[in-house]
Amino acid sequence: MTGKAYVIGAGLAGLSAATVLASRGASVTVIETAPQAGGRCRSYFDPAFDGVIDNGNHLVLSGNRAVHAYLARIAAKDALAGPPRAEFAFVDFADGHRWTLRPNEGSVPYWIARPDRRVPGSNARDYTQYAPLLWADKKKSIADIVKDRGPLWRRLMHPFLLAALNTEPEESSAALAGAVLRETLAKGGRYYRPRIAHPTLAAAFIDPALAYLQKHGASVQLGTRLRGITLGRRTALALDLGEAAVPLTRNDAVVLAVPPWVAKDLIPTLTAPDDFRAIVNAHFKMPGPAGASPMLGVIGGTAEWIFTFPDRISVTVSGADAIVDEDREALATRIWGDVAKALDITAPMPVWQIVKEKRATFAATPAQDARRPEARTGWPNLFLAGDWTQTGLPATIEGALQSGESAAALACRHLSL
Repeated sequence: MTGKAYVIGAGLAGLSAATVLASRGASVTVIETAPQAGGRCRSYFDPAFDGVIDNGNHLVLSGNRAVHAYLARIAAKDALAGPPRAEFAFVDFADGHRWTLRPNEGSVPYWIARPDRRVPGSNARDYTQYAPLLWADKKKSIADIVKDRGPLWRRLMHPFLLAALNTEPEESSAALAGAVLRETLAKGGRYYRPRIAHPTLAAAFIDPALAYLQKHGASVQLGTRLRGITLGRRTALALDLGEAAVPLTRNDAVVLAVPPWVAKDLIPTLTAPDDFRAIVNAHFKMPGPAGASPMLGVIGGTAEWIFTFPDRISVTVSGADAIVDEDREALATRIWGDVAKALDITAPMPVWQIVKEKRATFAATPAQDARRPEARTGWPNLFLAGDWTQTGLPATIEGALQSGESAAALACRHLSL
């Protein structure tokens, strides 16, 4: 007899797992504590902003396999917008220099031999020092392998790796950096064309998934907290939902797709990341100036990446522990100063909103990477999903979706689907 599938958590990892299970014909129930799905990948109406905003600017890349597989599954493959080629505009506040990085599409990086296409101040030899990251030891940090701190580091690799790892690159895992490089820079420009959810995160990643689950007969219970899991010696026995307990049979499968600190409360013996890094996002209610780059990297400012939309300008600051506790208005004022300087805007600061995620991702250090558990647990009917599980990638949308796929594959095998 085929059992039921319970997915705990309706963030991207949970929705990935749930949609895979539903596509295989499983009877799926999704249980989510929050009143809305999406987790850290969410959109909401902000009264102060008087409009819908995303909690942050979640950039994905054209080569993110799991992202595109997920969007195809939920019939949202046209929900990402971006340029036809990989181009990245930058401004350096130290000297005012502006440039656009234009890698070639293929895997042979002849662009690094072209001064007009590579990072200003760098030479072709500078790029070769990053090759050892592609096969780096999991115990090594980036600083153990990459010693140079010249123009290439400052103007490209540091901001790129900080955005990907959400941890200061010097202390970050060389192996995780290598995993990112293998799937992007090492494969050529066609694999790292930037893509942004359009028109919002919810419209791209969340709403179509919920519609897909409804179409396939799944039950999605929002605002329902899992208070505990009864764990027997050989199997998970029940889900404690407060007023009701859901008994589990050996044929049922549970995918636990919650943050690591919640998973640790539910499974006290679990080893999981316990050090986290913040992200700060700023949103300004003003259209981007005519001709402005949709995405601009800022070197030497508080703002790191500026995204311009038809109705707003948004800024992301990764690894933001140093500023996350600062006064919100002071932060908005400082970040707006960077935006105005970078985009040559003379207008006063418009209506704004600051969104802080204090525990946005686990710290991508070798020590924290070693604490990431596999999807399989010691209970044959209980599986883990989340960007903090051992995906081989840092905490990204791609990693979250891959983790959901992996947990769902194990659950499907357990359910004999």
